Amino acid sequence: MLPELPREQIEKRYDDARSQFRAIGVDTDKALDTLSNVPISLHCWQGDDVRGFEVHDSSVSGGGIMATGNYPGPATDATMLRQDAEKAMSLIPGKNRFNLHAIYAETNGKVVDRDQIGPEHFARWMDWSKKRNIPLDFNPTFFAHPKANDGYTLSHADAGIRRFWINHDKACRRIAEAMGRNQGTPCVVNHWAPDGHKDQPVDRKGPRQRLMQSLDDIFAESIDPAFCKDAVECKLFGIGSEDYVVGSHEFYMGYALTRKIMLCLDMGHFHPTETIHDKISSIFCFKNELLLHVSRAIRWDSDHVVILNDDIRNLFQQIVRGDYLSKTNIALDFFDASINRIGAWVVGTRAAKKGLLCALLEPTAMLNDFENNGDGAMKLAMLEELKTYPVGAVWDMFCLKYGMPAGSSWINSMTSYDRDVIRKR
Repeated sequence: MLPELPREQIEKRYDDARSQFRAIGVDTDKALDTLSNVPISLHCWQGDDVRGFEVHDSSVSGGGIMATGNYPGPATDATMLRQDAEKAMSLIPGKNRFNLHAIYAETNGKVVDRDQIGPEHFARWMDWSKKRNIPLDFNPTFFAHPKANDGYTLSHADAGIRRFWINHDKACRRIAEAMGRNQGTPCVVNHWAPDGHKDQPVDRKGPRQRLMQSLDDIFAESIDPAFCKDAVECKLFGIGSEDYVVGSHEFYMGYALTRKIMLCLDMGHFHPTETIHDKISSIFCFKNELLLHVSRAIRWDSDHVVILNDDIRNLFQQIVRGDYLSKTNIALDFFDASINRIGAWVVGTRAAKKGLLCALLEPTAMLNDFENNGDGAMKLAMLEELKTYPVGAVWDMFCLKYGMPAGSSWINSMTSYDRDVIRKR
């Protein structure tokens, strides 16, 4: 068993850290208050390896997302997934949301195709959301379906197949609106489709024109923006679409800039040496809101569990330095079936919140003064010194504020749940 940190020790370390940060003009109490009010949306698909709970009357195929690994005990129904999510969130301080895909509908054993789903198939999710005060976000599911077999959905050349997916997306926006009304806060809907071609398509224009027309049809339906907010997400390439993705960054940035739609930036959806932190200030020159999918790419879009690395630090630095926090929706997107799934949620979410805390504890005004005065060495020196400032002591106080284990002692709870619940499934 890992030792728990005594309350007195946490408070003493925090007092020391508060004094150290105050000396450089940083208010740690204010940073913790800000962190308390920033929700992060946990993704349901980490809990069951992106399988969902659909009832099928035919073989399912049509790729686009894949989790690898065989760690025991993935959730096999919605009740189990909710239980696991609650366990994870009991170890994650601060505000959290929960992000669902359409394939997590509960249809009471009946076959309900995706163009026919409605709010009633998410009634138990909404009841859970309200009871636990965990707001929901939502995603249409454009993969793992016979009508996605050839890799095209909203941009499909067949008008009938295209209409099926348009109707599915419209149904998802109605579901999201119902979720937003139920929880009293907007449900963010992210529209991502894996449409693309494996090798050297001749026609690259046609699918993009069809995708644009499909999206215009979808968003033409009046949905209350007070309860449903839409975003579109780009991708560089995917499994089966290595050469050509219809919804590229250029396509969706152009679409978002010419429509009242948010752009979603996923940390793993760009070239291997390309990071998204430099894109944020450019996007906010033209848009008032942004959706982030926080992930960790290894050899591109591998969606590894988020850790507190330079990419995460850079991401949240740009959000805080640009004063974009109130305009940014933060969601997680990783799925690792090779490790304890509750642990993956907790490690990734706590790392994201630690990254945000690091940014909130920066002396931004001082750094800007150094830069504006041409004091490059001073700026670089301060940024280096900050790397060893006692952020951990401030984080432990954040955990204490929410009555959650500080330091590494939360691992004891994960280990017990793994032994007593996960491995008995």
